[in-house]
Amino acid sequence: MNDDVWSLVHAERAALIEDLARLDDEQWEVPSLCEGWSVHDVAAHLIDTARATRLGFVGAMVRARFDFDRQNARGVERQRGASPQETLERLRQVASRRSSPPAPLDTRLVEEVVHGEDIRRPLGLTRAYRPEAVVRALRLQTRTSVSFGGAKERVAGVQLAPRDADLLIGEGPPVRGTALSLLLAVSGRRGALDELDGPGADRLRASG
Repeated sequence: MNDDVWSLVHAERAALIEDLARLDDEQWEVPSLCEGWSVHDVAAHLIDTARATRLGFVGAMVRARFDFDRQNARGVERQRGASPQETLERLRQVASRRSSPPAPLDTRLVEEVVHGEDIRRPLGLTRAYRPEAVVRALRLQTRTSVSFGGAKERVAGVQLAPRDADLLIGEGPPVRGTALSLLLAVSGRRGALDELDGPGADRLRASG
């Protein structure tokens, strides 16, 4: 099971590296879907999360006084290279790593798919993600508390019904869209909410 997850994670890292390698320096500084972060910043964050270990993550959180935002910001500062080319090389160096912070392993899929879209969408890039990667990430987000970066409270009272997967999550009025759009929407990417419909869509929009 773990090997299956890592093969999906490594495929996403390789695909993103290929896309980033085609960008010019100006595109690296385009604002991403992560508020306050450029494409370059998100790439640096992915390096930091790829390098994370259980013990290292705990130490970083202690130094950040258990503030996730502060810990993430320090990670970006630490891993962002002096140039896009330096950052891209650092990303290549960690692409095959199999380390993880103390969290469910599928969080690695959330990181790669959601942040992959944080980078690609503002640049007009698209990717045909492996359905299993998106579905596993979506399942995890819906059972993880918002306080830990998930969407459990956000999706309470609605049923997620992806059109491109044999899957129903939750109970209530249905929210329909692609699994990727649902994943982005429940992960706080508000632009993806416009890609959803169904009786529960307005309720999901109102949940923030």
